[in-house]
Amino acid sequence: MEESVALAEETSASTSAGGGNLVYIAINGNLAGTFALVDSIKPSALHTVAALRAMKYRIVLLSGDREETARGVAKELGIDEVVSHMLPPDKEAFVRKLESEGRTVAFVGDGVNDAPALAAASAGIAMGAGTDVAKNAADILLMREDLNGLIQLIVLSRRIIAVIRQNLFWAFIYNMIGIPLAALGLLNPMFAALAMALSSVSVVSNSLRLKNVKKFREITKFSHS
Repeated sequence: MEESVALAEETSASTSAGGGNLVYIAINGNLAGTFALVDSIKPSALHTVAALRAMKYRIVLLSGDREETARGVAKELGIDEVVSHMLPPDKEAFVRKLESEGRTVAFVGDGVNDAPALAAASAGIAMGAGTDVAKNAADILLMREDLNGLIQLIVLSRRIIAVIRQNLFWAFIYNMIGIPLAALGLLNPMFAALAMALSSVSVVSNSLRLKNVKKFREITKFSHS
């Protein structure tokens, strides 16, 4: 048998002001108590959002929670853009809309509701402790729950792209000089072999510099430079 419980409007408003999901307890049809369930924010999330803002990224919080709850979390994290009441198809549509505008979208999530958006994003990033559906839909999996890994991922990706471009540049220079000389018969085969070996050594040596990306302290310093 269902019973309706009268809720005082001011009670609901004052409780929801904290941004939590409300749970009401009634005894014999009378309101006996109210709980606000608030999502706990990891300390690493605050640092990650601050770092992303410093790197000039646009940050949007997509949440399936009530508007008050979503805005409360966004305010604590320092996120200006927030969209609440988002169902899985809504998140996917939001991501596809941004991509249709020519934007590159990285979506970070760990729940079942995030799977469609993770699959649709240019880079879907799932947390290691997330659901299997989210991990299977994502392109990248952060094995640790520390969100600072997202900053490590971005900075390491930037360095990898920079190293690839450097390697292509030097390989192009070697060939641009060596091939015409060899075609004109002005390059001794022994020197040509030596130049080819030096080209390979320079590419490998330059790539090995990526091993220096180990400590988050160094990565943070690089990301803000």
